[in-house]
Amino acid sequence: EVQLVESGGGSVQPGGSLTLSCEASGFTFRDYGMIWARQAPGKGLEWLAGINGAGNGVSYQDSVRGRFTISRRNAENTLYLQMNSLKTEDTAKYYCARTNLWNRSPPNFDYRGQGTQVDVSS
Repeated sequence: EVQLVESGGGSVQPGGSLTLSCEASGFTFRDYGMIWARQAPGKGLEWLAGINGAGNGVSYQDSVRGRFTISRRNAENTLYLQMNSLKTEDTAKYYCARTNLWNRSPPNFDYRGQGTQVDVSS
């Protein structure tokens, strides 16, 4: 059974940082691209960043490029999203998802985790 479990969300002030993690199980992690996406209240699911299976190809949405960094440790079946310079508009529920269409928007995936909430406010 494919499982994706996000963690690391929380409350942070504008300008702060958080690192999200996504632990994967039930499939050969290195064989699949992965993405991070988010959904703010009242809005649709938004693709943020993607990474290929080997971890040597990444892509970012313009609004997070330079602030967010996607990475993975295949030996630990874990995906990460380092988020710096957070803004109030980054408030959303963040999801990791499995997909080999990792470098394009809108998000297109076959499995997604339950999400972790990120709240950015002063």
